[in-house]
Amino acid sequence: MLALAISPCVAQNRRAERLERREERQAARQQAQPGNHAGQWLRRYRDLPPDQQKKALENDPQFRNLPPERQQRLRERLQRFSSLPPQQQDRILQRMETWEHLTPDQKQQARQLYSRLQDLPPDRRQKVQIAIRDLRTMPPAQRQQIIESDRFKSQFSPQERDLLGSASRLPLAPAENNQNEPAPEE
Repeated sequence: MLALAISPCVAQNRRAERLERREERQAARQQAQPGNHAGQWLRRYRDLPPDQQKKALENDPQFRNLPPERQQRLRERLQRFSSLPPQQQDRILQRMETWEHLTPDQKQQARQLYSRLQDLPPDRRQKVQIAIRDLRTMPPAQRQQIIESDRFKSQFSPQERDLLGSASRLPLAPAENNQNEPAPEE
């Protein structure tokens, strides 16, 4: 009974988180200027010490025009990004670049897939994420063969295989071997 009572709260929290991410994306689109590329600011300032990065962020005219809550979230993201090893920073920047080149429809599909992935139980989500990561290393025709294989049919539900098929059709950045980080928010 307790699970039934908690379930609507979890769903409501997920909806609120999705709405917040959507608002952040809209704010980022409004702040984007022609000629700027995803990750350009991070690439320019990534080699500075964290205190100088923060100072550069605070002095950025686009940053100063954002609402205080958005500024705080960006400060936190910068701090988190700066604490990552260089190889992981490179992967994030590559994903930002890939995202930038998706069409609006592809971005919408990616958001929907991410939402569906987040709705899976944690253990299943992890298995699907690993499968997506593995599929990204294969050519498209091989991906579909693997998804339709008896092995995948025994390991994944029809819903999970549909999610894998949809994810494998998006032009995502290629996976790196031994990658163990979660899927991107965007």
